[in-house]
Amino acid sequence: MSSHIEKDPVSVTETTGHEWDGIRELDNPAPKWLMYLFYATIVWAIGYWVLYPAWPSLMGGGYTKGVLGYSQRADIAGRLTAHRADQAGLRGAIAQASLEEIRANPDLLSFALAGGRVAFGDNCAACHGAGGAGNPGFPALVDDEWLWGGGLAEIERTILHGIRNADPDSRYSEMPKFGADGILKRGEIADVAEFVLSLSSRATDPLAAAHGQPIYEAQCAACHGATGEGMREMGAPRLNDRIWLYGGSKEKIVESITNARFGVMPAWSGRLDDATIKQLTVYVHALGGGE
Repeated sequence: MSSHIEKDPVSVTETTGHEWDGIRELDNPAPKWLMYLFYATIVWAIGYWVLYPAWPSLMGGGYTKGVLGYSQRADIAGRLTAHRADQAGLRGAIAQASLEEIRANPDLLSFALAGGRVAFGDNCAACHGAGGAGNPGFPALVDDEWLWGGGLAEIERTILHGIRNADPDSRYSEMPKFGADGILKRGEIADVAEFVLSLSSRATDPLAAAHGQPIYEAQCAACHGATGEGMREMGAPRLNDRIWLYGGSKEKIVESITNARFGVMPAWSGRLDDATIKQLTVYVHALGGGE
């Protein structure tokens, strides 16, 4: 690359002194319209700095407020206040109404479903999935399989107090760690898992299932039922269908029996107001699995 500046013999324009593979770069000035646009952006930026919040304050923290005193945060807060004021009537009616009355009133139901969908997306979808489709370890809310009941009252109680947390009214149940605590041997656990698979006609080893049946009856039937029908009072899931919270393969069943499961749901009574909890209840109930 040459640093020698000379004029191009064809255009009689000075070069920049740069040359690549015999090609010289001309030192043409930028078009005037582009320069004017550049200067305009500088003027616009200065005007913005003066009129609006722009620079961090060097003293005392904060930022320059701008001569207009505009605050987007204050603007959004004002809009939210106005929005809450517009909804105050319906939210108050929902707070005072029973869940059955909300379901029976078309206006309240429509408002509750809309608000419940937003509250679900903000607070519940991270675990239960968009639209309540569920995730491994987090129940789906769109089917008829309910650990603690799918009626309006049961759903509301679950939302209010959660599962296995510090709330004094939280539902609580604990499955023993049959393998980790030495209650059952590895072979016995494998046999019980095979019997559990037989409850939904998926066993592949009838002899192992037969060996696992009396162990199941002694250790598991008290909560999960003699035929695997489950027990909602204990939060014990059904075992005679093909809906599995942590996976229904033999390996996953063995893992559940060995180490147990201990899913936790927070109590929302201290985080959400009564109207929002009722909206959530009605929304979850309407997803498709409500009883």
